[in-house]
Amino acid sequence: MNVISIRAFNDNYIWLIGNGRQAAVVDPGDAAPVQALLAERGLELVAILITHHHQDHTGGVPALLADWPDAALYAPADERLPAPGAIALHDGDPVALPALGLELRVLSVPGHTRGHIAYYGNRLLFCGDTLFSGGCGRLFEGTPEQMHQSLARLAALPDDTQVYCAHEYTQSNLAFCHAVEPDNPALLNYMKEVAKLRQQDVPTLPSTLGREKAVNVFLRTAEPAVRAAAEQQAMRELNEEHEVFAALRRWKDHF
Repeated sequence: MNVISIRAFNDNYIWLIGNGRQAAVVDPGDAAPVQALLAERGLELVAILITHHHQDHTGGVPALLADWPDAALYAPADERLPAPGAIALHDGDPVALPALGLELRVLSVPGHTRGHIAYYGNRLLFCGDTLFSGGCGRLFEGTPEQMHQSLARLAALPDDTQVYCAHEYTQSNLAFCHAVEPDNPALLNYMKEVAKLRQQDVPTLPSTLGREKAVNVFLRTAEPAVRAAAEQQAMRELNEEHEVFAALRRWKDHF
């Protein structure tokens, strides 16, 4: 089994999980590049996994189901389902993909949207727009407290978990992290690595949770330097970690 990135739109990644015969795809906002790869590799589409309802994550579902009507469609129960017949998922639900030898577990991670979910299993995390390398999603429907709790839940997974998020935002996210925490040596090293990858037009993903906990300021709200920078930006004392997170997210929104 392997995981392949499929580029879509300006900076989206659709993730294909395949074994050389069957495949599942995560957040297919555009059907065309998925259809092309399936045809090129002779793969049967057996499942579609959706993390949240935004069009750049769901727009390709109807066309893919037209080609592969027997493919199972999984989506969050607390959001608008992308097509009739979708399997509505709640926190803790298993998603068994026996054709791929993979079982995932659903994690409720609201914040970016009200019902956003992630899929975790076999040290693989498909987290949509909740966690990015060096960043996190904007708060379109949720609260800072919800997003902070969601990120803490993801950060509690094993450090070697591979993080498959849905956008190539890493370089710009790290620029913000550097503004917050300019003396973090792990961050400085990662920025150099990412710059080389982007110069070659190579994806920066997947990341790992261990790396994200070392560089991503949204996972580092307990660090004194991060708190101090957030307090300086907010121009007030911040007593709780979720307040630090909220100040960082407001800062990033206008960075």
